Amino acid sequence: MKKQKFIEKFLTAFFILVIFKVIAIIAQSSRMDIQNILGSVFKFIFFAAIAIVLIVILQNQEKDPLPPARTTYGSSSGSYIDTSLFDKLRSMYEDIARKHIEDNEYKKAAIVYMNLLKDNYRAASTLEQGGFYNEAAVVFLRKVQSKADAANCYVKAKQYDKAITLYKELQQKEKVGDLYKEINDLGNALIFYQMVVDDYTQSHQMVKASLIYRNKMESSQKAQDILLQGWRENKEALNCLNNYFSNISEINTLEKEIQHLYKETSSDKKLIYLEAMKIEFKKDQRLQKPTRDIAYHIIAENISNRSEIVNDLKHFNPNDEVILKDISRYKTGRNKMFRN
Repeated sequence: MKKQKFIEKFLTAFFILVIFKVIAIIAQSSRMDIQNILGSVFKFIFFAAIAIVLIVILQNQEKDPLPPARTTYGSSSGSYIDTSLFDKLRSMYEDIARKHIEDNEYKKAAIVYMNLLKDNYRAASTLEQGGFYNEAAVVFLRKVQSKADAANCYVKAKQYDKAITLYKELQQKEKVGDLYKEINDLGNALIFYQMVVDDYTQSHQMVKASLIYRNKMESSQKAQDILLQGWRENKEALNCLNNYFSNISEINTLEKEIQHLYKETSSDKKLIYLEAMKIEFKKDQRLQKPTRDIAYHIIAENISNRSEIVNDLKHFNPNDEVILKDISRYKTGRNKMFRN
């Protein structure tokens, strides 16, 4: 108590001193130049600040050293907000933002999300939802650090140059090619599409590379060539062969190509060719005989080492009950042979 009274007396005396000092400075201002006046003021402020710090320290020592535990929010302001109060405030801000969105006031909602709820992603998404694509892109880029989202917004805003720059930084070459194509810069579009093709071929994704050639670069022949490359180099062999055949629409041409490729197929890849024939057999009645003949040759060549291959005969004779019985007899006879 004595210490507290001393502090109160000290404060009273200090503020009286401040008043007298201010009066003295004003009285001397007519006889002193501006430099001396400013010097006196700064000295007074410096010593006053030291005195105030001492007073604050003494007052803090009088407080309870163990204040009740609370969750702290907004530490920069030094204020304490109870958890339940914080939740109520947050819920209130959420309601305000929702109401702004219902009223199509997307910018106001974004301000609530950014400044009051500290949720930059929702702020940017709200701007995007409202059609403010440029503003959304800036928030995504500067506050969220999401180049992909920012680039997407720039595309929606038709700011293609900005989007291209970001997609280049993200190494999304196909996106870059698409945007160059959108602005009719076909030269640059083809350069970036070729980069995509090269990346796919290096990782043995030949079907994807062929789709870029066919759908993006509009080069059907190069698409077929790379599928043949995948088949011959055994890179996605079956998928490449199936896609190669599916791209030939004229049946007579397809039949000739099936026969031609079979003649150059090595023995170690004929079982893969057999799987492709199962698909081609179903496409058209005119393909049934040539594909069946090829299947018979492959089955005959491999039946001694792979007896289960006989089951593949039914794929090429789906309605022939006789051949199903022959398959059953063959399997039964072979099992008896092994038992004996």
